[in-house]
Amino acid sequence: MRDAGRCRGILAALVVLAGLAACGSSNEIIEGPKNVTALKGSEARFNCTISQGWKLIMWALKGTVVLSITPTEPIITNDRFTAMSYEEGSNFISEMIIHNVQLSDAGQIKCSLQNSDRDGSAFLSVQVMGRLFIPEGSLVVMEDKPCNVTCRALGWTPLPRLSWEIGVPVSHSSYYSVREPEDLQSAVSVLALTPQGNGTVTCVAEMKWLHVHESVTVNLTVVQPPLESSYQSEIRKSANMKTNKDTSGTKLKSGNENYGYSSDEPGTTSEWPETASLPAKSSESSVPEQRVGRQPYQGSDQHQLGPASRPQVSFNVASPKKVRNVTLV
Repeated sequence: MRDAGRCRGILAALVVLAGLAACGSSNEIIEGPKNVTALKGSEARFNCTISQGWKLIMWALKGTVVLSITPTEPIITNDRFTAMSYEEGSNFISEMIIHNVQLSDAGQIKCSLQNSDRDGSAFLSVQVMGRLFIPEGSLVVMEDKPCNVTCRALGWTPLPRLSWEIGVPVSHSSYYSVREPEDLQSAVSVLALTPQGNGTVTCVAEMKWLHVHESVTVNLTVVQPPLESSYQSEIRKSANMKTNKDTSGTKLKSGNENYGYSSDEPGTTSEWPETASLPAKSSESSVPEQRVGRQPYQGSDQHQLGPASRPQVSFNVASPKKVRNVTLV
């Protein structure tokens, strides 16, 4: 009987030790936080699942403790870092919330327990949404004429994926996107299209790993090409050809003018005409056109213009009556 009682005592002691061991082993991190990608200015949340019996939970950002939690209350040293707690069965969940996330917050997040060499860690990635714009604004383009629309993304981390939504009828469209060579946080996308009607085009920037995007839309007004028809072109050509033909084809007859001539008509008192002109002749004449000048009368000598085949003008001042003679061939 004594041996049986001793065995029962030993068994009870073993049960107590096992229970203490179980209690001791329960004070551990069951599941650590997971990696988070957050947008600058937003919130980032990290969860750490711990077994019951813990005394102090510590949250650290890049090696510096930013939040401590006791079984009664959290110890907050920075308003940007707050805590929430939840019960999940027999486990305790501690949640750290980072408010107004900054680019400088990117780094390792660690959840640890007092007097424990075990911890849980994760990584915080921060993305920055910059500016997105189409420099040209609303565009007026010609129908069926190729044109380009440019979209710029400035100050993004990392660079977004740029794409286009086309809300106009087109016969062709394509685009390409490249990084700005002098700014690693900026990119440009160029849309090439041949529009056939009015509408809109939208540039879309999508953040990697985040279900967020930014977009900008501009109106595209399509107009008819300028009225530069072949008819008008032919009219211009015809007018130019006619002018050239009139200039080169009209041959005025050369000759000298008797500036001593005065009209015999009654009432005429002028000494000589204000302008001199010669009778018109067929444009088929081979005599080249010469400008007729007005010179003061100097005498009755004859002035020969050229070879004998050219027209000559004679002046006769012997008669008291002033006579103007012009001989044309």
